[in-house]
Amino acid sequence: MRLVQLEAGGVRRTALVDGGRLQVLRAYASVYDLAQAAIERGIRLAALVEESVSGRTEDYDAVYEGRSEWRLLPAGDHPTEPARCLVSGTGLTHLASASRRDAMHAGTAQLTDSMRMYLWGEEGGRPEPGQVGVAPEWFYKGNGTILKAHNEPLLVPRFGEDGGEEPEIAGVYLIDAHGVPRRLGLTMGNEFSDHKHERRNYLYLASSKLRTCSIGPELVVDAEFGAVQGQVSILRGAEVLWKHDIGSGEARMSHTLANLEHHHFKYDQHRRPGDVHVHYFGADAFSFGGGLELAEGDVMQVQFDGFGRPLRNPIQLDRAVDALVAVVPC
Repeated sequence: MRLVQLEAGGVRRTALVDGGRLQVLRAYASVYDLAQAAIERGIRLAALVEESVSGRTEDYDAVYEGRSEWRLLPAGDHPTEPARCLVSGTGLTHLASASRRDAMHAGTAQLTDSMRMYLWGEEGGRPEPGQVGVAPEWFYKGNGTILKAHNEPLLVPRFGEDGGEEPEIAGVYLIDAHGVPRRLGLTMGNEFSDHKHERRNYLYLASSKLRTCSIGPELVVDAEFGAVQGQVSILRGAEVLWKHDIGSGEARMSHTLANLEHHHFKYDQHRRPGDVHVHYFGADAFSFGGGLELAEGDVMQVQFDGFGRPLRNPIQLDRAVDALVAVVPC
């Protein structure tokens, strides 16, 4: 079951993907509202979706291609308070990504901190059910204001050095009234980052992540996360500039999904009732690792089998001159 969020003229709707049609749901303007209602009634999200189809449909091709009055929103968000959506991620969960990070940071023959952390995951990131494994790398992206939808540009800010895609799968969560994290589904994502800035010094990793990012277009309810195949591409006009097969899921990762979720939600501040969390699970390959530098207007495309239509975002450069942000005494 795959869901999308739509908006037109300030009006939001949620819809079920049904081939080339979008089955609009009645009563629920967002996945957030839908999930809250399912929790209150004590039924599964999928069951509530099935009973909420209104009979009204929209042409998915027109919406997806930007030819409709309706536009796609991120596949999960907080509909009224973006600051109550925490966007974060986990790195060094895939061997290919860890190897690229290792090469980026290596300056000696010694094992880098990046590879050491990945190996910790190999050794202790897959505990027995009910047990706690080793903690992964964790990073903060921002709040819901940085989340972009399919077709929306991802911005290299005026102070940025670069911008590059990181094709990943992300989890979308809602904290219920009792402080229990509820996984609403999984979605494709582009955890856009500044790799040149990070390459200067690995301690710049935290600030390199403070960029816009995207998820969607579809939220997959009860998604399979064993072994997921996909492809990432960079398009410049009609030309495919670069592409690479990618993989994710527990079979390709050094941590189980349960272990990643535990180490994110173990913090009390991450279990505040009513909050939404979007958490990226790590990338397998990205074009910066292949030596490519993206230019204005290049389109980053992410696709994973079973996760719906590809997620596409153009890159946009803020060409304004960097200027001091002055703090004014109160």
